[in-house]
Amino acid sequence: MTQNIRNFAIIAHVDHGKSTLSDRLLEITKTIPKEKMREQFLDQNPISRERGITIKLAPVRMNYSSYTLNLIDTPGHVDFSYEVSRTLAACEGVVLLVDATQGIQAQTVAHWHVARKLNLSIIPVLNKIDLPNAQVDLVTKELCDTFGFQRDEILSVSAKTGENVENLLKTIIEKIPPPKTSLQPSLRALVFDALYDEHKGVVAFVRVVDGTVKKGEIIRMCQTHATSNVLEVGYFSPSLTPITALSTGDIGYIVTGIKDIRQVQVGDTVTISNLEPLPGYKQPKPMVFFGVYPKSTDDLVKLKEGLKRVALTDASLSISLEYSSFLGSGFRVGFLGLLHAEIVKERLKQESGIEPLLTMPQVLYQKTEDGTFLEPYMKLLVYTPVQYVGNLMTVCQKRKGVLQNVEYHDTYAVLTYDIPYSMFIQGLSSEIKSVTSGFASVDYELLGYKKADLVRVEVRVNDVPIDVLSDYSYRQDAIHHAREKAAKLKVTLPRAQVRQVIQGVIDGIIVAREEIPPFRKDVLKKMSGGDRTRKDKLLDKQKKGKAKMIGVAKIDIPQEALFSFIEQKRG
Repeated sequence: MTQNIRNFAIIAHVDHGKSTLSDRLLEITKTIPKEKMREQFLDQNPISRERGITIKLAPVRMNYSSYTLNLIDTPGHVDFSYEVSRTLAACEGVVLLVDATQGIQAQTVAHWHVARKLNLSIIPVLNKIDLPNAQVDLVTKELCDTFGFQRDEILSVSAKTGENVENLLKTIIEKIPPPKTSLQPSLRALVFDALYDEHKGVVAFVRVVDGTVKKGEIIRMCQTHATSNVLEVGYFSPSLTPITALSTGDIGYIVTGIKDIRQVQVGDTVTISNLEPLPGYKQPKPMVFFGVYPKSTDDLVKLKEGLKRVALTDASLSISLEYSSFLGSGFRVGFLGLLHAEIVKERLKQESGIEPLLTMPQVLYQKTEDGTFLEPYMKLLVYTPVQYVGNLMTVCQKRKGVLQNVEYHDTYAVLTYDIPYSMFIQGLSSEIKSVTSGFASVDYELLGYKKADLVRVEVRVNDVPIDVLSDYSYRQDAIHHAREKAAKLKVTLPRAQVRQVIQGVIDGIIVAREEIPPFRKDVLKKMSGGDRTRKDKLLDKQKKGKAKMIGVAKIDIPQEALFSFIEQKRG
């Protein structure tokens, strides 16, 4: 009976209180007994709990009065925007949560646009009204001015104390419509997430749009064409709870038995017959690439197994073998963004007991037949208090951003830029936070590829290329980057028995040079006197020996020096 079902998500910027609000809803509906309740209950991931942010969506079924409420707690970080969009496609409405102490921020608006595009019912809610620095009237006005809400439809709650949360529950039942009744008897279900279980295989998190699915039926994935026998269906309580069938309007899970999570992708459609897939699917596309190496060659097998284990539960990773002359064997790994890379690194540390080295991040450039480079661009949205607009414009223009639009509101402004994605992974976000004293927030959307005048900046030590320190740079900035690298490497490398000449090379031309003098033995120490020619003879002999050594000595750069240099560059 779809009339008593309400499917909704909570959307907000990072740290605006989504998980805390979810806790109060679980308490009020008695989904979780009080004695078992703990903070951020739906965030079962230890990294989520440690960082205090949601990095993995969590669905749960709650019963309130005679209604079945399916809640999905969504991630708030920009790296997971696609997953959030598919989650919203599984719902009829959303709770738009805004922190009364911080106001509207970038992800708030980004998620609002997605919800509007999907024609979802939106319930605006102000959170943290119990705090002494809450600006309820000011943020209420922001919501009205920015999104066109009426004052009387904005609810004020405290997720921490539970104030007015039960009233929010009643508003959800009243304002969010039930799922539409389907006239299509055959199964179509939207996959909005998936996890891998060692015993069950891939468990697909689905919203049933049409038809019914039961245990024992043969299902098919529209995009990957994978087929499987349904081993179990059920709902989230929030643990997996088996039932006999999932029907139109239900949110639940399907145990597929498939052993490769890449066969069950977010946004795909589960069917029984050959039906049209549901709209909105996109192929997961890594945007940031790191070289991932063990800090000791003895840990290579351990790193390989650790990455395999992570890839079992994360379909968005791309992994290929890579070899460095100085770091040895490793892997080239593609991530959704910088936070995604940090999470995977932390998982490797916690689950496999290994702390890998991640080299300098790079984007995926395309090269045309005529040798022209194409680089990914993004639409950057920055929300900032008005007093920082000038600082922000300076930073974005310096980073090759092209201003598209500026909107001024009472206390804040919204700047829209087209900017190379490479700038984002080279510290643009940190720089924006710095010049706005931490008050600005950013969101981005990938636009496509544009031409870029790039050259390869190669770093050499005694004419030996150092592959892990060489990368692409804009032609106009290349000489500066080459000199910067050479200067930093001079500080990082230890002295050796031979002179070390560090060079920055562009198109075969040396544009930067630094030199680290060798250790020198005092060959005159034991000479108490004598003819000057004897001293010159000894010094000349030493000089020839050093020159000969440069020609035959193997360049040996300690890994600690490379680690230090790479960490400096990434920081």
